[in-house]
Amino acid sequence: MTGQRVGYKRVSTVEQNTTRQLDGVPVGKVFEDKASGKNTARPQLRAALEYCREGDTLVVHSMDRLARNLTDLRLLVNQLTARGVAVEFVKEHLTFTGEDSPMANLLLSMLGAVAEFERALLLERQREGIALAKAEGKYTGRKRTLSDAQVKEMVRRATLGEESKTAIAEEFGISRETLYAYLRAHALLQGA
Repeated sequence: MTGQRVGYKRVSTVEQNTTRQLDGVPVGKVFEDKASGKNTARPQLRAALEYCREGDTLVVHSMDRLARNLTDLRLLVNQLTARGVAVEFVKEHLTFTGEDSPMANLLLSMLGAVAEFERALLLERQREGIALAKAEGKYTGRKRTLSDAQVKEMVRRATLGEESKTAIAEEFGISRETLYAYLRAHALLQGA
């Protein structure tokens, strides 16, 4: 392939960073998502897929950064290679071009299945650990970052509608989604 090398990075949360992904790997343009990989509806992934042209190579740190399950992984790789775009996975040292050997396709399926299995085991262990901690009275959930007075003030300002919710959330050091959760809880309390 002689086209452009296009990088794609993904982490699951805003707090995580992508610094180690594709570190030292030559790419011309990089697309980066801070979103769960549980589905393929990620804005920067879509942008990367639209940007890639025949002869380009989409470079991804590892298979689990592109997709969380084998079905999505195979679908994305097949869609790209059908358009003449190669897909390179740096960690696994694998590149798919559409003219792949049966062994390469087997590796894609096996490694993708192993990544999906590892993810399922991790979630199962996490659920079991939380259930055990709850049973022992050790798990109370995440600690609140805002006092009752701060929540009251934030809800008051948000319901006035004079400021953007984004600005309010940033000022209180929380995400917009958390602000909306507080607003929904407040609305439920008012309705009760």
